[in-house]
Amino acid sequence: MKKFVLGLYAAAVFAALPSFALAAPAAAVAPTADQQTTAAVKAMLDAMEVRKNMLAMYGEMQKAMPAIMRQQAVGLIQADPKMSAEQKKEAVARVDRTLPGVVQSVGKIFSDPALIDEMITEMVPLYANNYTVAEIKQLTAFYQSPVGRKMMALTPKLSTEAMAVAQRVVTPRLGKLLNDVMQDVQKP
Repeated sequence: MKKFVLGLYAAAVFAALPSFALAAPAAAVAPTADQQTTAAVKAMLDAMEVRKNMLAMYGEMQKAMPAIMRQQAVGLIQADPKMSAEQKKEAVARVDRTLPGVVQSVGKIFSDPALIDEMITEMVPLYANNYTVAEIKQLTAFYQSPVGRKMMALTPKLSTEAMAVAQRVVTPRLGKLLNDVMQDVQKP
């Protein structure tokens, strides 16, 4: 059972790798931005339709998540040299029984309206630390332009496709590492 839970945890973590890889270290983010910069960034984020795009992205992630998590968990199970074929079959059945509840729990996290508000609040310093107010206003103008609107309309689709590409490219490379980790965890 411990191996199964560890497998589900690893699957969830590795399914989220594309977003972790893009995340900036928390220490690099300044705690606050001045009011003018904050207002400019929020106007830009509104022009970018960040709230709408995050909702769409979370929706796409939730659609893809069951298959990705199952693939990761089954991969871990199948790679375990200490499990018999019957044990692997039973473990896969447990994954299939448990996965809907895990997906539902993750869905509750993504459905929390406060999540997007918190994400936007945390994004303000990212832009404030890297752009001047004038540059933020130029970006806002771009996002309000036809090509900026097109870019924003395609962002959820491109993000979903990029996540699938990252998963397809990263998963094979992680197989041996995950197998080694599982073997280390199982050592007495």
